[in-house]
Amino acid sequence: MQLNRTDALVDAHEYPATTEELIEAYGDRRLELQNGSETVGEVLARLENETFESAEEAVAAIYSAVSDKAIGRVGYSDRDPTPPGSPYAPDVVSF
Repeated sequence: MQLNRTDALVDAHEYPATTEELIEAYGDRRLELQNGSETVGEVLARLENETFESAEEAVAAIYSAVSDKAIGRVGYSDRDPTPPGSPYAPDVVSF
């Protein structure tokens, strides 16, 4: 995910700040994701209105609220076995 310098703007913002204040200030900033893009406003609108005490909290909220457009392969994990019936399961091989 590329924040396109949005994180620097959010860092420079005066805190505490609410979700609504950040949407008003940076809502039109576009985030480039793995499979498309979203605006900061679209991302933060997924959250309830809250007050961020620091830039770190605000940036963490942005990272946590992006859609599945930020995921390379939905359902993929190189650590977990593929669940039964998954469309990502490998073909069954019989010996």
